[in-house]
Amino acid sequence: MSGPGRRGLGAAWRRRRPLRTRLALAVTAAVAFVAVVVCAAAFLVVRSALYEQLDLSLTQSARLAAQRNPGAAPGTLAGECRFLAAPACAEVVPADPAKDPDTPGLLPVDPAARKVAAAAKAPYYTNITVAGHPARMLTTDYAKGRALQVALRADTVQSGIAEAARWLVLTAAAGVLLAAVLGYWVSRTGLAPVTRLTATAERIAATRDPRHRIELPSRGPSGREDEITRLAGSFNTMLGELEQSVTAQRRLVADASHELRTPLTALRTNAELLAKGDRLTAAQRERASAALGRQLREVTGLVNDLIELARDEEPTPLVERVRLDALVRHGVDAARAHWPAVEFRVRVAEGAVVVPGVPARLSRLLSNLLDNAAKFSPAGLPVEVELAVVGGGAAGGGAVGGGPEVTVRDHGPGIAEQDLPYVFDRFYRAGAARALPGSGLGLAMARQIARAHGAELVAEPAAGGGALFRLTF
Repeated sequence: MSGPGRRGLGAAWRRRRPLRTRLALAVTAAVAFVAVVVCAAAFLVVRSALYEQLDLSLTQSARLAAQRNPGAAPGTLAGECRFLAAPACAEVVPADPAKDPDTPGLLPVDPAARKVAAAAKAPYYTNITVAGHPARMLTTDYAKGRALQVALRADTVQSGIAEAARWLVLTAAAGVLLAAVLGYWVSRTGLAPVTRLTATAERIAATRDPRHRIELPSRGPSGREDEITRLAGSFNTMLGELEQSVTAQRRLVADASHELRTPLTALRTNAELLAKGDRLTAAQRERASAALGRQLREVTGLVNDLIELARDEEPTPLVERVRLDALVRHGVDAARAHWPAVEFRVRVAEGAVVVPGVPARLSRLLSNLLDNAAKFSPAGLPVEVELAVVGGGAAGGGAVGGGPEVTVRDHGPGIAEQDLPYVFDRFYRAGAARALPGSGLGLAMARQIARAHGAELVAEPAAGGGALFRLTF
């Protein structure tokens, strides 16, 4: 089969097999491979050691035969090796086959032995059969033109090798079986968090309830968690964020429906009233028409605010370098036109204060803060707006050396301590603000815009009374 075909079959097999099975097979294959390689290496070492011992005995036997029979003619020197307990048998082999004795010897003679006799080849060992039994033979130089062949029965060596092979095969089989058990255990233990993660994800998909969590083992020393545990922890964190998001979404929908119910009811009432215009006086029709227009504007503003709050981040293509000092002055001028009865005092840092952002969104943030301050500002007391650079001044070329900070302070009733944690919540309105116009979304939108621009907006009681809102970039 071609390479792409084999790859396709392999991919299909991997898709059909669960991850736990694939991991168990991989661990089993790895451990089994190591076990087989180790056993094979051990077999070769044992075999080499046994033959090395036999070869040493052959070398000693050849030395003794040469010492006892110096200058012997070609022929058999000793032929007892046909018996298991007999000493080595020995023969003298001439380099010239014509000088062979008339009676053939017990040991086989091959051309390589003639070369050793002629000093054309180094001594060597070979495995032979003597009288139907396995034997090991050494062919070495003996005298000029002659070689000495010495042989010993190798039954014990071969039986030892066979015995070692049987034990090593059993060991390898046991190793493969142990590898399978370990592979299953590793896959079951190592993938347990993944299994719990999968089960949790499937349960959330089935129930659409993000409150479920993966059970994590007790924490060890810091930084000692494994990758799977960290993955499960990250998944739990993600589920927590998802739960918060779903809860906030449901709360937003519930709050929006509650806030829209009253103006929509008033709109319907005024629309029905205008539908019966022939029964109304001109003054009544004018009041109903003005009320309908005002309620339409309120509903439109509320819907626009909800749309703005539904957007989590600013569009990147609209981000540019914004002159914050010019933006503050423009926002205060717009607030003066909208709130002519309120005095606005402005202090702006010298030099250009530049931040990256969306000008329209930053302008909306500032106008929300100014409208909130003007709404609570008592008659005759000013709203104070200040732009300063914290930790630095204007750098060369109009750049900023520190972080810009905008503060908006009013002299109204301030923020009660119990209301302070909730002033930026959607639709939250303190007791003192319930009689004032507004939907309770302005400050929530201001904080969202601030965070989308990498800034932080906080509220705090002002010294001497009133509320202070601090916007820090």
